[in-house]
Amino acid sequence: MLSKVAWKATATASTLIAARLTAKAVTGGWKKVKRSDPPANPAAPETGWGEALAWAAASGVAIALARLAARRGAAGVWQKATGHLPPGLEEAAAA
Repeated sequence: MLSKVAWKATATASTLIAARLTAKAVTGGWKKVKRSDPPANPAAPETGWGEALAWAAASGVAIALARLAARRGAAGVWQKATGHLPPGLEEAAAA
């Protein structure tokens, strides 16, 4: 039970940090490429569809990939530290 809680805390912390850092990087990349700030609210009527879709795609894909990499990295560190996969991943590996 304790290891399950510890894994959830570790996985959550790593994904939150990765998502936050990636959001900053995507925003910086958008500013560099577009020479303007990304849309504050892509759903706002004054934001064009093209810009809203580009921002949604860029930020969504980048953050999803960062979260995946963070989870996999955390699982690797967990396995090295404990000698076994994190709770929940053990069942997936056995299947």
